[in-house]
Amino acid sequence: MGLRQFVIDAWSWLNYKPVMVEAGRPGSRAFPELAQMWVPPHELRRLAAYKVLASYDNNQAGQLAAAGGDASALERRELGDAAKLVDTALGYLLGSEQTITVEGAEHADEETPAPGAAEAAAVQDQLRKWADKELLTFRIQQAERAAVLLGDSVMVLAWNPDKQRPTLRVYDPGFFFPQWGDEDEDFPSRVHLAWELPADDDAGMKARVRRVTYELGPISEGDADGGNGGSAAGMRTYPWEPARASNLTCYLTDAEWLLEDLKNGETLDRLPMDKAAYRVRPDGTELNRLDLVIDFVPVVHIANTIPGSGEHWGRSTLARVLQALDELAATDSDSSAASATTGTPIIGLAGARLPVDRATGKPQELQVKAGAVWQLGETGRMDALDTSPQLAELRARVDHLLERIAANSRVTAAGLGTLDATEVPSGYALKLALGPLDALIGMMRLAREHKYRLLFKMVQRLYQAGRAEGWTAGETLPARLAWAPHTPTDRAAVLEEVVTAYGGGVLSLETAATMLLEAGYPIKDASQEVARIRAAAQQEALRRESADGEAARGDEVGASTAAA
Repeated sequence: MGLRQFVIDAWSWLNYKPVMVEAGRPGSRAFPELAQMWVPPHELRRLAAYKVLASYDNNQAGQLAAAGGDASALERRELGDAAKLVDTALGYLLGSEQTITVEGAEHADEETPAPGAAEAAAVQDQLRKWADKELLTFRIQQAERAAVLLGDSVMVLAWNPDKQRPTLRVYDPGFFFPQWGDEDEDFPSRVHLAWELPADDDAGMKARVRRVTYELGPISEGDADGGNGGSAAGMRTYPWEPARASNLTCYLTDAEWLLEDLKNGETLDRLPMDKAAYRVRPDGTELNRLDLVIDFVPVVHIANTIPGSGEHWGRSTLARVLQALDELAATDSDSSAASATTGTPIIGLAGARLPVDRATGKPQELQVKAGAVWQLGETGRMDALDTSPQLAELRARVDHLLERIAANSRVTAAGLGTLDATEVPSGYALKLALGPLDALIGMMRLAREHKYRLLFKMVQRLYQAGRAEGWTAGETLPARLAWAPHTPTDRAAVLEEVVTAYGGGVLSLETAATMLLEAGYPIKDASQEVARIRAAAQQEALRRESADGEAARGDEVGASTAAA
């Protein structure tokens, strides 16, 4: 049977799976939900890939293979190796903590702060307070685990007038359907978030599909003001660009369709609007092209890796080692079977006197157990099948596969914690062993750098659009997410380096405090730590001045007494 179609795309590494063989409609038997007519055909491979990866994370890859036609896969033993790899990579990516920093805020406490430093410090403090209220650390954990496992994650912002702050929500990337226009576009001008709602017989609800759409479009006549000051028909001035009028705004539509009302060809982007049931906000506003009074789509897509040229989707941490995980599960299954015959061996008897069941008169089946006694004739013989060499070989193969997975995933044996400490001759050797992991985490953090900058830019602009207290019109300040070191650092060496460099005038006090913070010292904020150090130094200088003054006055009194 020849290859029906050779496909190279962002999910080609899954082509060996039977459920991914059909490029048009993969795994219809394994994923019946993907056969719904509203799902765009070009999105089927991506959605199927997410399903396959989720099955590995939940130790259900064997069940998925069985649904695809491999009945023997139900016997596969899966012991959580995929989930461990994902969680380990996630832990190194996140580090011990994440901190929001605004450029220039560290200079706000200087004696002569740089221009704009006070404003940067104020925005940084406001963003950190927002992060605490919105449980940003928790949201990042949700989003990043999905990104590491599936390759993609989605975060959506919305202004909440009751809370007077932007709210943040994480969505499954399988609900995310961006509508890309020209190839040169960096961000889609139209985004769908869509998922299926199952039928509820008790509530009398039929199966339906919900679609939330964010779309950039020209401002409608009469809506130019939008509460932010309009300048002309169809034009609006936004608070983050007060000197420029714009004719662009973002519209929100939230509606549902009954599945039974949809026909062939009515995919996600072609749903019949005359059959839509629009959702309504608590204040009674219908969510049908609601003007959000912003000129951006408040949706942030996070890719786990840097996409290739012309691509937009990330790649799972499991992608390169998925076949090795299959091999590991198969070897574990074989090892389990071999251990059963090693612990309870297969025994062949010759010339044995078998006990007879008095009720049936038939020989009883012999059982291998402690204390069992079998009577053998003069020419009797007992032979046991020794499978321990095969078991040892299988266990060695498990170790080999684990080393291969650690190396090819770049998490490394040292990163996974499987490296024997006695095999590391020095700390420098350990650093070299962690080199691939350092490169992996650096690449993953680089892929996210711009996306978190974009997220914090949107947060600031939503505050400005909502006219929240303390947020004035003006340019949005650049903010970023700073990650803690992903591996332990030699704090003593860093401290010695900082003391030497600062004492020699090579480093500023701000840079020195930042280095100590990144090395793991209990410094919450570098700028505040610098302010405390300077205040303590000023107090020490005043104390010394006072002591010197007292000593000088004492010398004067002594001299006067001696002269008298």
